[in-house]
Amino acid sequence: MYRQGDVMLIPAEVPEEAVEQKTMGRIILAEGEATGHAHSMLPAYAVMLATPDGRRFIRALMGATLEHQEHAAIAVPPGNYEIRIQREYEPEGVRNVAD
Repeated sequence: MYRQGDVMLIPAEVPEEAVEQKTMGRIILAEGEATGHAHSMLPAYAVMLATPDGRRFIRALMGATLEHQEHAAIAVPPGNYEIRIQREYEPEGVRNVAD
């Protein structure tokens, strides 16, 4: 597993129904609501896939780097990973952690 702030990458099998997500520029795994910073990878080294129910995956091709403006970069070896965003409880309900 790899964790950078509120983003976690967990080794996983990509379901057959997952479809490649086309991106313009960097692949954004999570965007900061407060800062505008983003957890991202370059599309030359990774592919994002998503299932109809909203699960997201990253396929690190020959190895990829998970980058963020406020965290150290993380080298991610080749493989398939499910993208998970940290969640937190509030009296109003459960929500994704805001960056």
